[in-house]
Amino acid sequence: MDSAKPIGVFDSGVGGLTVVDEIMQQLPGERIIYFGDTARVPYGNKSKKSILKYSKQIVNFLMTKNVKAIVIACNTASAFALDEIASQVTIPIIGVVKPGARTAAAVTKNNNIGVIGTNGTINSGMYQRYLNIRNPEVNVFGKACPLFVPLVEEGWVNDSITKDVASKYLKEFSNYNIDTLVLGCTHYPLLREIIALELGKEVELVNPAYETAKTLNNVLENKNIKSKTLNGKHEFYVSDGVDKFNNFADGILPHYLKEAKEINIDEYSDSISKE
Repeated sequence: MDSAKPIGVFDSGVGGLTVVDEIMQQLPGERIIYFGDTARVPYGNKSKKSILKYSKQIVNFLMTKNVKAIVIACNTASAFALDEIASQVTIPIIGVVKPGARTAAAVTKNNNIGVIGTNGTINSGMYQRYLNIRNPEVNVFGKACPLFVPLVEEGWVNDSITKDVASKYLKEFSNYNIDTLVLGCTHYPLLREIIALELGKEVELVNPAYETAKTLNNVLENKNIKSKTLNGKHEFYVSDGVDKFNNFADGILPHYLKEAKEINIDEYSDSISKE
């Protein structure tokens, strides 16, 4: 496989840009093709059937860009779609749940770990499962925070409403003596300051994006397809709201050029055929 081929990354919206940022920092030689499904965000309240359909459509789009690997930068899609898609394609597919669980299990000192995410991610039990595989002694306390994604998508990262919502969601963790909290949605690192303020400095916040980029690096090196030099420009695509996406991305990614393009993702099949 040609190492100069790009990396595909997708998310339900802008949250996956936190993963893109980490990939750019850790793997500066890799070219990225990003898709944010901004027309159908959030994924957290969708059925598994819908998330599988959306994810397969996006993978088919990314495959037209001749990507050498795909990162599912969405916890809900990682939980519901990764295994099925990985069994149907010949390139590496990497999610964010396993790397996040691996980090949290290594970080905790008292074995009490909180996980926040969308309804879909928390109800899937994936973080609980992977954390217990890593460390059977771990106590996992999951909390769905469904309003966080739309608040981030609206750009209300430091708004007083967001602070009130965070306080309401997170106050129950004071009952569990957690020392580690997994930010189980790629939108949530954008609320890191508010979350940290609510929980206190004694709680370590785990951002799976960092470990996901590390995992990607290992996969590329093991398959000898890591690029050392950036060839061409990164590309960004959305299913709706280009201007809004461009403005948001400009605040997250260094040197972002505001060149995202809108595509009709429904033009792509929701079935994957092996090539």
